[in-house]
Amino acid sequence: MPYLIDGHNLIPYLGLRLADPQDEAKLVIALQRYFARTGRQGTVYFDRRAAGGSPGSSTRHLVVHFVAAPRSADDAIRDHLQRLRGEARNWVVVSNDQAVRRAAAQSGARSMMAGDFAHEVRGAAASSLGEKPEASPTADEVAEFERLFGESENSEKPS
Repeated sequence: MPYLIDGHNLIPYLGLRLADPQDEAKLVIALQRYFARTGRQGTVYFDRRAAGGSPGSSTRHLVVHFVAAPRSADDAIRDHLQRLRGEARNWVVVSNDQAVRRAAAQSGARSMMAGDFAHEVRGAAASSLGEKPEASPTADEVAEFERLFGESENSEKPS
């Protein structure tokens, strides 16, 4: 089952801080590792794309979207569910927002609280401790993250 994730809802549950200018980048890395380990797919939405910043970056397992004001990540998740139509029943929505959870239920998607999903992410990381360590990011991957998230240092975080 693929996941639709409200990124800023999830950040604090993974031990990250919303005040950290690199919180989104750190969450994306954690999600990419989780989805690569589990073979699942995910789409994460963040509020307030940095001015001039990239609209997002896709990998094999994770699609990243930054939503420009006046829209919000919540709006984008609800729109995504509408576009899925009947296929929404195959998705899991990760959000603590009641309106988003209602939209998930109305579309037939499952919903999951951010803390519960964070527990799964941490569990997958812990279970992989005995596995071969992941390779360090390549120079190209580091450059891509810096390009995508470097501008966020000057942007405000949602409260």
